[in-house]
Amino acid sequence: MTNVDSLAGLIISVLQILAIAGAGFALFHAVRQPAEAFPAVDKLTKPIWLGILVAALLVLVVFGAVGMLGIIGVVAVCVYLVDVRPRVEEVQRPRW
Repeated sequence: MTNVDSLAGLIISVLQILAIAGAGFALFHAVRQPAEAFPAVDKLTKPIWLGILVAALLVLVVFGAVGMLGIIGVVAVCVYLVDVRPRVEEVQRPRW
């Protein structure tokens, strides 16, 4: 094995760990939010997001982050973290 192969393997392993950690964090966050917060910000319901995030986490664990299914899982997690999570948190903040 050359240094390039081991470096590529290391990068893929790090990406895999980050993807699984991100999916775990997103799932943990979604579980803790009230169900009413999701429709209040015009997003899919909480059970649907929980299903999407559980499926994404399972796909990332089983198939990895580098592959067609893995990329779909990463995109689903990123959509939740970048779009849904801030809006759900925004609706719960007290307005002064």
